Amino acid sequence: MKQESAQSPLLAARTSGYGLLDSISSPADVRSLRLDQLPELCADIRRYIIDNLSVNPGHFASSMGAVDIIVALHYVYDTPNDHLFWDVGHQAYAHKILTGRKEAFANQRKKGGISGFPSPLESQYDTFITGHASNSISAALGRAIADRNTPGKEKCKTVAVIGDASISGGLAFEGLNNVANNPNNLLIILNDNEMSIDANVGGLHYYLSELSTSAGYNKWRSKLYNAFRRKGVVTEAGKGRIQRFANSVKSLVSGKQNIFEGLNIRYFGPFDGHDVIKIVKILNDIKDMETPRLLHLHTVKGKGYKPAEENPAKWHAPGLFDPETGEKICSVSKDSPLPWQEVFGRTLVELAKQDERVMGVTAAMPSGTSISRMLEVFPERTFDVGISEGHAVTFSAGLATGGKRPFTAIYSTFLQRAYDNIVNDVCIQGLPVTFCIDRAGIVGEDGVTHHGLLDIAYLRCIPNMKIAVPADEETLRNLMYTSLHSDGPMAIRYPRGKATKKDWQTEMKVIEIGKGRTISETTESDIAILTIGPLLHEAKNVVESLKEKGVKADLYDMIWVKPLDSELLKHIASTHKTIVTVEDGVKNGGFGTAVTEFIRDNHYDVNVVTLGAPDSWVFHGTVAELRRDCGYDSAGIENAVLSLKKHLS
Repeated sequence: MKQESAQSPLLAARTSGYGLLDSISSPADVRSLRLDQLPELCADIRRYIIDNLSVNPGHFASSMGAVDIIVALHYVYDTPNDHLFWDVGHQAYAHKILTGRKEAFANQRKKGGISGFPSPLESQYDTFITGHASNSISAALGRAIADRNTPGKEKCKTVAVIGDASISGGLAFEGLNNVANNPNNLLIILNDNEMSIDANVGGLHYYLSELSTSAGYNKWRSKLYNAFRRKGVVTEAGKGRIQRFANSVKSLVSGKQNIFEGLNIRYFGPFDGHDVIKIVKILNDIKDMETPRLLHLHTVKGKGYKPAEENPAKWHAPGLFDPETGEKICSVSKDSPLPWQEVFGRTLVELAKQDERVMGVTAAMPSGTSISRMLEVFPERTFDVGISEGHAVTFSAGLATGGKRPFTAIYSTFLQRAYDNIVNDVCIQGLPVTFCIDRAGIVGEDGVTHHGLLDIAYLRCIPNMKIAVPADEETLRNLMYTSLHSDGPMAIRYPRGKATKKDWQTEMKVIEIGKGRTISETTESDIAILTIGPLLHEAKNVVESLKEKGVKADLYDMIWVKPLDSELLKHIASTHKTIVTVEDGVKNGGFGTAVTEFIRDNHYDVNVVTLGAPDSWVFHGTVAELRRDCGYDSAGIENAVLSLKKHLS
């Protein structure tokens, strides 16, 4: 990995010089091409993605792998009259490029540019917002049934594209279970780039796959069914039994069976997901079927770019890279502090070495959360449960009932999916599960679906829950150690990105629950700044800057959102006229709200000003840009204090 410099051989992002792609401004242009031109278009799109993402990072491997599927879909279906639903959205860059956003793609994920994920706010071709996995089948089924019951839209087609990892999520299974319950024409495309559901071997299997997708075969099958129905041989109520029987015969002859046909969903495949001409043929054969069906396509993550094909995990979101060599370009010094996630992961291993009760749990994010560190040392005590956050929480609760001490690491935005499990399965029972809430606060370019701004507000109201926010590495380590040596559930939240120090592996100790700390205090200030988390360092700079302007402000690191340090708050309220709270989360229901409630309930005549995320959605940009817009970066804190000082004077 090399350092970024003025001499870095990066290509400037450009929007022309890409062959057939230069002539494409909408899916209608795609449909005007000859079928034999589609492989060339796919190659052009891959070159465009490589050149753009090398200088403006994004989700690389998944989008490279889905290019052929996306081109085929827009070639066969009448988008946007027909509807495409994407799961997660990591795979949908080619979709954006083909739907009028080719030039805008150069600024995707930048503030003021297009989102890195599909969004109806951005384009009529984006039917549904994506960001969290496993929801495409449920959403697409709803749209398919809605169109079926809307005059003039009965013939609209609906397609859900879901990855093999996402289909393991609980919501995807709920959607699959409901698909055959109501008449619909939903097509589910399983973009399988890792696991194999059916072994792809045998001449007879290939023959049956070809036969079952042909228009002639399905027309014959439909006519036979309708004839039996007219003669009273089969009723609508018995349709499911007939289909299950047909699937059983197919499984017997082919020697294969799968879960989809057991759910009365017609299954086709698996096929090569990079043979765009073949995919077009199959889609044309099955698109007019009036029954739910699933098309299984095998793809390769990073397809078309050798470094990504060889190591797709590292090329999920690689950052800056040299498109010619695949060499990553690092803009951060190797001597800089470790990411918060790495501090967590290494500390967890230390705790596991000290206490055999310690277990590590994550939901499809072992490397992202750095629980992979524990997986390397204690594989038998580390569990990646896949994209199943609710299960991760309830599984952790089960571990806790058996005397274990699970540390459950989940991104803040994804923990929202497990709220009921947190309430009913952990907190009502008071179980000692430690929620290690990664990516808390503004996360930057991934935007609105990925910011971790809500966790304080949605956890603070739950009885039995303790919530702590470390400002530095030592405090994170001590909070983890404290949780191991205390009872009941506890949440520790920390942000994405680098921490603050290089020499952080100090000896761990239990810290008192519900106790904050005074950072700087005078007897002359009537304004107190209260922070939680790493924003303490921003506030320290503000206090020094204010001092140069002749303004004094006292500073406190509260550490705990719940329970609050009531003694410290009483002292602050008794000695100051105004309190400014600062948090990397929503103001409504957050830390500032907790302080305001304390001041009100204890009848103090103190004004509380809360700084944090507003009561509106925060979209994408850099962390610095978005904090500035929300008014809680250094400048925002300082301006708030100066405005208050002017008012108090």
